[in-house]
Amino acid sequence: MPPKALTAHDPDDIPPELTSGVVAIGNFDGVHRGHAVLLERTLAEARRRGVPAVVLSFEPHPRTFFQPQRPVFRLTSVREKAQRLARVGIDGLVVAPFDLALAGASPARFAEEMLAARLKAQAVVVGPDFRYGARRAGSIETLKADGERLGFDVVVVPIVMEGEARASSTLVREALAEGNVERAGVLLGHPWFVTGTVIHGDRRGRDLGFPTANIALGPDCRLRHGVYVVTLTRADGTVHEGVASYGRRPTFDNGAPLLETFVLDFSGDLYGEEVTVTFLAWRRPELRFDSVEALMAAMREDVAAARTYFSAHPPAV
Repeated sequence: MPPKALTAHDPDDIPPELTSGVVAIGNFDGVHRGHAVLLERTLAEARRRGVPAVVLSFEPHPRTFFQPQRPVFRLTSVREKAQRLARVGIDGLVVAPFDLALAGASPARFAEEMLAARLKAQAVVVGPDFRYGARRAGSIETLKADGERLGFDVVVVPIVMEGEARASSTLVREALAEGNVERAGVLLGHPWFVTGTVIHGDRRGRDLGFPTANIALGPDCRLRHGVYVVTLTRADGTVHEGVASYGRRPTFDNGAPLLETFVLDFSGDLYGEEVTVTFLAWRRPELRFDSVEALMAAMREDVAAARTYFSAHPPAV
């Protein structure tokens, strides 16, 4: 079965059992390797004190709030983030609405109202470049001063490097925009995945002998259009091998981007079911073919390549 997700709590409705804990602050989009170090320190500090380990995150992403015309490519939804946090052992997730009030709060007010009054934090864990409050005026130094004044400790976790670059959500987004899902998986510490409900398409795949499970991804998705080796996991936890195309179907209609997954050796009905598609390997870019026959020939090659991949890398079940 997929991991049980944490419940995302509003800051105004935090259960008492999640207060007076150790609080990690950040967006935690993707819950990548850099986040893992910060979360491990949060868990260690919480267990040492015998208190809950809690993550404080924000929705929407602050950059999306300030530039809604250029939304950030989100690596994980709130629900997917909650699943990853539960898997590593975090006890609670608090999601603060990022709105004008929060964006305009001074660093002192944020520390007083959010960290001290609502979360009753014993300790706060952040990265070395953490900024907070209106116009990002709050720094590590002001946070430590706020902690001394309000009664919480501050733990600063060093940056995690990936080669010459720091592990970051930005690096993961760049890898996915290039179609390099293998690189994205290394940065994340797990393969990138999306979760969605299977919708009806135009049934062209079925007519061509390649019926697909179709999912509409968010408008912020910047995944490179192309064909990928994937697995599809159903709600009951069963994992199926597959090959997926993400793009606009230029051979036919050049329509809105759609994720279309052909599940190998499967004949059931997935319409209306929530599934998770996990991206394992890049196959090829999306192409416009001169004929349906040429497209079908390429699809047969894609399926053969996926079978070869899975013969060497059987999916975990």
